[in-house]
Amino acid sequence: MEKMQTNTTHNAISVENVSKKIGHHQILTDINLTVPAGVSAGILGHNGAGKTMLLRVISGLVFPTSGKVRVFGETLGEDIEFPPSFGALLEEPGLLPQYSGFDNLQMLSRIRNTMSKEEIHAIIRQVGLDPLDKRPTKKYSNGMKQRLGIAIAIMEKPTLLLLDEPTSGLDPQGIKDVHRMLQEIHQSGVTILLTSHRKDEIDLLCDDVYEMNGGYLSQMN
Repeated sequence: MEKMQTNTTHNAISVENVSKKIGHHQILTDINLTVPAGVSAGILGHNGAGKTMLLRVISGLVFPTSGKVRVFGETLGEDIEFPPSFGALLEEPGLLPQYSGFDNLQMLSRIRNTMSKEEIHAIIRQVGLDPLDKRPTKKYSNGMKQRLGIAIAIMEKPTLLLLDEPTSGLDPQGIKDVHRMLQEIHQSGVTILLTSHRKDEIDLLCDDVYEMNGGYLSQMN
């Protein structure tokens, strides 16, 4: 993937000596990661390697046992509670199963009153779904739920996007659609950090590539 020209004078993400332990289980060990603003970075690893936990720490949902996380120069848990202007898809999307996809997005948008009905329709179409589909999301396939989760992550045009296995559950065409969408988002200047167990996906979408194994992170290029 061709690298875009970015302003590297500041970093979107700076993870410094982060470890996470739950009980006797060491999940993350001395993680260091720097993602410059505007870069798309990917973490390759199998299930249980620690990828999801790292994204949860960076998103402010989980506190590290030790170490610091800075997002756009501000320290989580000290300067700010959650990263500014970020969208995330971590594990399964948190959908209200009795409501349609449009209704789910509309209820979220009302919290900040930032999106019109037409803008919500456009976001839903962008991920390959029908905004006029009245079915409750409990009747959606796993792939449709994943697409809607991506729509929720990008609906407020974040400057940072955290995606955990964004093509999980998608068919081949759905994977291509999501890849194209993420490439367009990256080219617009959004910083992306995503995880995947597929090397071809990471190589296609990411400027910087890391590998996680047993809670340890190493750079691959």
